[in-house]
Amino acid sequence: MDTVVSSTISEPLDLVKLALGERVLIKLRGDRIVTGVLHAHDPHMNVVVSQAEESIYIVDVTEDGQPLPPKLEKRNFEMLFVRGDGVILLSPVEQ
Repeated sequence: MDTVVSSTISEPLDLVKLALGERVLIKLRGDRIVTGVLHAHDPHMNVVVSQAEESIYIVDVTEDGQPLPPKLEKRNFEMLFVRGDGVILLSPVEQ
């Protein structure tokens, strides 16, 4: 690890601070994924992202109870607040 980066990281949320202003991927409960530009966060992992795209995997079942292949639905938001208790993972998006 770079010595400059390692000296600025003293707790896990410092990694999130490094991602401010960058494009991030946020994995959420309920098979949801949000990508967007990270603008703000707090210790509860509440985050604000802009240019957000939410991807939701929906699994339907047939009348006899057999699962159908998952469908991917996407929604776009100019600005989005994500409540921290639903966040599983936050990672910078490699470009």
